Amino acid sequence: MTHISSSRPIPSKHRLALLMLLVIYPFVTAILYVLMPLTEGWPIWARTALLAPIMVLSIVYGIAPAIQKHFAWFILRQPRLVA
Repeated sequence: MTHISSSRPIPSKHRLALLMLLVIYPFVTAILYVLMPLTEGWPIWARTALLAPIMVLSIVYGIAPAIQKHFAWFILRQPRLVA
């Protein structure tokens, strides 16, 4: 079993959760504003079946990597390095 070096920073799940909430809430709200008129009269399960893949793919392949790239310093509790 390998041991993690004590010099390696530990990511803050609370900070990551806060950033994800700040980005994903408006994203999901915008998707709902677009989808609601297009799916008027659909049962809720059908709307969810359309919404869930859009959200999951966007979060996994777009939002989460962008947050990790641009806010790693905040999540890892390190000073921001300006290049």
